[in-house]
Amino acid sequence: MPRSKKQIRLTLLSLLLAGCGMLSACVPLVIGTATITAIDLVQDRRTMGRNIDDNALELKLRTDFRSDSMLGKSAHLSVTVINGLVLLTGEIQQEPQRERAVGLANYYSETRKVVDEIELTNATDLRSRTNDSWITSKVKTKLLRAPGIPSSNIKVVTEKGRVYLLGLVTRAEAERSVSIAKTVRGVSHIYKVFEYIEP
Repeated sequence: MPRSKKQIRLTLLSLLLAGCGMLSACVPLVIGTATITAIDLVQDRRTMGRNIDDNALELKLRTDFRSDSMLGKSAHLSVTVINGLVLLTGEIQQEPQRERAVGLANYYSETRKVVDEIELTNATDLRSRTNDSWITSKVKTKLLRAPGIPSSNIKVVTEKGRVYLLGLVTRAEAERSVSIAKTVRGVSHIYKVFEYIEP
């Protein structure tokens, strides 16, 4: 019996993840968890308009970072936006560059809050970024398969094995998401950058 397109896609995804698994480091004995920001909100999940604004803001900031002469090619910056909350991660060499990146992120009216997680160090190499991409994919896949987790409302970012979880969730969903992320090989630490809503 011929397989559906969905079955073929899932098979290909499984093979890709299995092949990438060899890039990951060993499972740490203890995975720490920290809350970077936790904002209590009494509101619905992201609206279509908010989603569009978030995507547009991400695109604008990525363009700004690439074209800014002060940031230059030596900077490795990542920007993630959800519900107007801007998470900045990556590596940069000088403090004035960090201040410039944060200033650019705060410039736009769509920005509600900036969470600065930029490190002052040399940029990561291709191997490290490939490993981070594998971890992100694995966490996303596990969240997608988990019952009771609104995976479409959660973004996952990984830098040097550190996983950042963002989104509009209940406290129970947040804790469940952290528990799931902890099971992924190569995760060294988990940071909650959630906005909490009432169940």
